[in-house]
Amino acid sequence: MLELFVSAFVTFFVVVDPPGCAPIYAGLTRDASRAQTVSMAIRATLIAGLILLVFGLFGEQLLRTLGIELDSFRIAGGIMLFIIAIEMVFEKRTERREERAEKINANPEIEDVSVFPMAMPMMAGPGAIAAIMLLMNQANGIEESAIVFAAAGAVLLLTMLALIAAGPLMKLVGNKIEAAITRLLGVLLAAFAAQFVIDGLRGTLLA
Repeated sequence: MLELFVSAFVTFFVVVDPPGCAPIYAGLTRDASRAQTVSMAIRATLIAGLILLVFGLFGEQLLRTLGIELDSFRIAGGIMLFIIAIEMVFEKRTERREERAEKINANPEIEDVSVFPMAMPMMAGPGAIAAIMLLMNQANGIEESAIVFAAAGAVLLLTMLALIAAGPLMKLVGNKIEAAITRLLGVLLAAFAAQFVIDGLRGTLLA
């Protein structure tokens, strides 16, 4: 159980990337009051949690309805996570998030960033959705499923705390340390993604 929790926690932590979300959120909310910043961080976390909960519980049924084999989704999800990992290693993901943040800042009509872009696609994006569906499929029984959800919830909670403390946190960590952490997490995610693809190919070939 502990091994499953650690594996799921690392996967979600790498995909959601709390250290990467924090500076973007700090930039998006630099003109907001402290109360507004905390409120939007909490709201974004709750919305992201709801999205992952729905896909974790009903994602497999959705695939069946669409006629998609789970092994096919496992391979596609692994490739998707691998692309994210490459972007993290070469810092392309950070650049894309910063571009998205600039577009949001350029539109004065958008004030509440809790739903977009924080909850979706930054916290509960395609990578996180693919990860929770794959992990839920591998879970056996209610206990293991609960552990997967607990790991996702723990990462979202850490992300919320990172968002709330985004301003002071960025001053403390610094850009160079953040870049080093992001690249290390990218290497770990690449390994997880490769394993997803291997499992999917194995399931397809042995079927």
